[in-house]
Amino acid sequence: MMGFSTEFNSVCKFKSEQELHELLEYGKTAMVKKGLRVYPTGQKVIAYTPNNKAIAIVQITASIAEIVENEEVTKVEMDLIRKLTEEESTVQTALAHEMFFGDHTG
Repeated sequence: MMGFSTEFNSVCKFKSEQELHELLEYGKTAMVKKGLRVYPTGQKVIAYTPNNKAIAIVQITASIAEIVENEEVTKVEMDLIRKLTEEESTVQTALAHEMFFGDHTG
């Protein structure tokens, strides 16, 4: 699969407050990411707010990579499994900063 990067251990990071609001309000949403990516359909992953705070567990229901107006994009559809508790969010956020977001404070 040339040109595809795979999102193992998918970090579902919302860049749009609107997409995040739809997830929390309606229990499902779709986010659009730049570039052709493969998200693991059926897998549960942690969703993060635009400021990198762990907020919920979601299940990826579809991953559609396409070229729209000469731009490579991937639309990722997901369902809300549940919001994280404050304690879960704090721990998961700290781990994600170390593992994914590059905030090394130690």
